[in-house]
Amino acid sequence: MRTNRLIPIFLLIALFIAGSLYAQVTPLPETKAEFMGFSGERLKRLDEGMQATIDNKQLAGIVTMVARHGRLVHQKAYGLQDIAGAKPMQKDTIFRIYSMTKPITGVAMMILFEEGKWKPSDPIAKYIPEFADLKVYAGVDAEGKLKVEAPAHAPTLAELMSHTAGFTYGVFGNTPVDKLYQKSNPLEAGSLREFIERLAKLPLVYQPGEGWIYSVSVDVQGYLVEKLSGKPFPEFLRERIFVPLGMKDTAFLVPEDKLGRLATVYTTDAKGPGLIPVPHDANVSKAPGLPSGGGGLYSTAGDYLRFAQMLLNGGTLNGVRILSPSTVQLMRSNRLPERLMTGKFGIGFYTMQPGLGFGYDFAVFEDPNKIGSTAGKGTYLWDGAAGTWFWIDPANDLVFVGMIQRMLTASGAPSMEDFARALVYQALVDPQK
Repeated sequence: MRTNRLIPIFLLIALFIAGSLYAQVTPLPETKAEFMGFSGERLKRLDEGMQATIDNKQLAGIVTMVARHGRLVHQKAYGLQDIAGAKPMQKDTIFRIYSMTKPITGVAMMILFEEGKWKPSDPIAKYIPEFADLKVYAGVDAEGKLKVEAPAHAPTLAELMSHTAGFTYGVFGNTPVDKLYQKSNPLEAGSLREFIERLAKLPLVYQPGEGWIYSVSVDVQGYLVEKLSGKPFPEFLRERIFVPLGMKDTAFLVPEDKLGRLATVYTTDAKGPGLIPVPHDANVSKAPGLPSGGGGLYSTAGDYLRFAQMLLNGGTLNGVRILSPSTVQLMRSNRLPERLMTGKFGIGFYTMQPGLGFGYDFAVFEDPNKIGSTAGKGTYLWDGAAGTWFWIDPANDLVFVGMIQRMLTASGAPSMEDFARALVYQALVDPQK
């Protein structure tokens, strides 16, 4: 009798353990692809396409995840997490996501927006007095010395969040301002405070609102989150986003007990084919002095899928609300005027043009047909310097996350984003489901 009573207890324990293990590799409930409008047979082309890039030695490994109507219809790991160690890629492998940090920082800003801490029309200097005397690059004089002028208007938080405030990165351009950025190297500062102090001494590269240049703007947002919330930036992200969403592997560092899951980053050189490993940051398990809101996070495909699904759901996931639907709508709406969407501005695989604009820390497909994409109207997206990418498609209620670790600056880096998008949408044969 006693033994019989213990059986249900053991069964419950076993189910709890199994459920916990299932949750570790299944960020959303799973279902058959056919139930969500996909052809399972055609979805195999995604597997074949991803595997081909590994077989061709373009990439070491990949993790892809596709969800529709809040249900996971595809998740797969391909290739290797580390070539030298012949370590297979896993669904819970940890990646340096670089600029896919930006949308997370943007969500943090919008949490504070909802609390009334700022509004888009506010001058940045209202919250960062060090920026009160920012000047604007105005060319060089006859002796080649840099000239500056006053801004026509003080750069605003809306401009900061859409990369139109006048800042730059210093590594993608050749202007005298870029050279000043390289010399000052604000992102190598020892703290967010020092970063702001260095940046305040540099001129804007163009008049606010008159250009679109990918920039340190989101690192400035990280400082603002810290200042407006009164909490360290990493702590705010953890308390208000990561913990509520169950993003247990997302942080500005990788704890020592998780280092075995950290994927190796690769690059190439002009000497010939082959992937060259980039050494991990020696301090990867220590909190950085400057937590970069523009590119400092590590994460997994599953964690990021949960973040993206929250946005697709209008700011909520599993009963936890991060933002309101109207705030998400504000973030994912194009903020660029037509004069900036002419093909003159862009970064990497993104060119601001008719059909493709930019919201608050996302690129936005205003009209996918104009740019030759089969994604739904209003799809918003971004990527990272080591090739990670994602998109959120409200029209088709679909999310995709792809994780690789090959620097986009490496020669011959493939555009995995466009490739994957074509393979996903050709498999969505019944979008009315």
